[in-house]
Amino acid sequence: MAKKINSYDDLMNYFKEKEPLIRNRIDLTDKNQKRQILVCGGTGCHASESKLLVENLIKLIKDKGLSDKVSASQTGCFGFCEKGPIVKVFPDDVFYIEVKPTDADEIINRHIIENKVIERLLYEEPSIKKKVETQQEMSFYKKQERIALRNCGIIDPETIDEYIANKGYQALGKALTAMDQDGVITLLIESGLRGRGGGGFPTGVKWSLAKKNNVPEKFIICNADEGDPGAFMDRSIMEGDPNAVLEAMAIGGYAIGASKGYIYIRAEYPLAIERLQIAINQSREMGFLGKNILGTGFDFDVELKYGAGAFVCGEETALIHSIEGMRGEPTTKPPFPANSGLWEKPTIVNNVETYANIPPIILNGAQWYNSKGDVKSKGTKVFALAGQINNVGLVEVPMGTTLREIIYEIGGGIRDGLEFKSVQTGGPSGGCITKEHLDTPITYENLISIGSMMGSGGMIVMSEKDCMVNIAKFYLEFTVDESCGKCTPCRVGNKRLLEILTKITNGNGTMEDLAELKELSEVIKDTSLCGLGQTAPNPVLSTLQYFWDEYVAHVVDKKCPAGVCQKLVKYEINAKCIGCTACARVCPVECITGSVKQPHVIQQDKCIKCGACYTKCKFNAIDKN
Repeated sequence: MAKKINSYDDLMNYFKEKEPLIRNRIDLTDKNQKRQILVCGGTGCHASESKLLVENLIKLIKDKGLSDKVSASQTGCFGFCEKGPIVKVFPDDVFYIEVKPTDADEIINRHIIENKVIERLLYEEPSIKKKVETQQEMSFYKKQERIALRNCGIIDPETIDEYIANKGYQALGKALTAMDQDGVITLLIESGLRGRGGGGFPTGVKWSLAKKNNVPEKFIICNADEGDPGAFMDRSIMEGDPNAVLEAMAIGGYAIGASKGYIYIRAEYPLAIERLQIAINQSREMGFLGKNILGTGFDFDVELKYGAGAFVCGEETALIHSIEGMRGEPTTKPPFPANSGLWEKPTIVNNVETYANIPPIILNGAQWYNSKGDVKSKGTKVFALAGQINNVGLVEVPMGTTLREIIYEIGGGIRDGLEFKSVQTGGPSGGCITKEHLDTPITYENLISIGSMMGSGGMIVMSEKDCMVNIAKFYLEFTVDESCGKCTPCRVGNKRLLEILTKITNGNGTMEDLAELKELSEVIKDTSLCGLGQTAPNPVLSTLQYFWDEYVAHVVDKKCPAGVCQKLVKYEINAKCIGCTACARVCPVECITGSVKQPHVIQQDKCIKCGACYTKCKFNAIDKN
């Protein structure tokens, strides 16, 4: 049974008792402390058997009688997903990459017992072409500043004592014992924290609107329905630091006068759900959730609600209807949820990352947070880097960092030495940004001004291998599939957009289609009911603006410059053909003719553009045009 914390003084005493649990992960100067091996326990590394790796390490430590000298446990996402599973040894500050379960024996015998660093598991820093031992030496981490991700990679997310050992629940204690409701809200307003779910609305202002409603029942909701393709920011926070979300929601409940909170999380996040439920149970046992929290008379509890994966339920009114047991469809605003939300009661809806920023703001003050970032966009932002980039992973940088810094310094540039073409921010709701805007500082306003948006933080990088017309089509397929169908502009208009894009990528487009694409996109933006429909045409409009030549090539030349659109690709056999017949044998429609040891020919009128011949040929004798 966990210890019950009955007061703020109890919490501070418990913190002093538990602080040594993670001291050597924070203070790396004392090399004589007990060693601790932390293994990334995020979904990505779990898929690469990191859980088995931890089990192997624990067993070896026990079998060799080393429990008094070293321990091993899991932690949250280190962010460097491209090189996972990650293992970090404290207080040595040694960072290992791509560690396999079979490497456990060498880590224990060589590193722990013999005190020798395992060179082959170290990261080679491209900028100096040398193996490095620590995170601080890696360009991936140099420009990052972790606030929302502060505990990911530091604590075991399934152990509340480790959260408390890193000042967990002290912000809640401070709010309940040293601040009134208005003081909490004023602090958030002065900090400049804006919603990290995409809209960027000032968090403190939203809370103040709900607080002004003098009614007995109000609600706090955490929007954990992260649905953007390529986005995994919120998932990683919940998997690595679930108590931070609970603490922030409790602070929000106190500030606006709510006693009940809901975390709306998609059922496709099983690991995040498991760790949130563990955190909720442990927090209730210790008295951070439930009745009379810290002896202050404040009551607050949290419940999980599962979403079925509908992208539209990321919109706050659709999310609220889903919690109420109704169809997840948005409604017109006003009234806004802060005035009339869940069961027509004042309701605050913020996303996971927004909540994760709140405890450190309460502890460190508005000026501390306000001093970070840009003039209008304060603090840091978490991005999920994906696509054609060398360092796929999770990064947190100060607002105002440029796209170039993220893509080339943190992200390590484009894969295979290819040319950068575009970066999509904001997921299906965002736009494609070109190389001429790479030096744009990332802020809410700047991204909107160049035809994109912040969104929740997905950042998909594209190279010369990507077709921008096909990219626009991909996002339209997603939004058409995810539309709730309530309003005609979104339900019908986006289908028409998709039909036109499909026609163009099939080689049947006309210049009139391009004019219709732009006109219809503008109408959908202006007349759709909710944010899904209003922003769905953004990928189309931004690609039309910045990649007009590619659209013209598809329409006029009937050619896809990137060689992606299958029906516009032409396969031809060149002079290198030796007549091995390999291509003819794999052709599903038998459109390749020729004798053995004689050059072959593809009959273009029969070719279905499957690419089987191109893949099979070992002599580079087939051109893809």
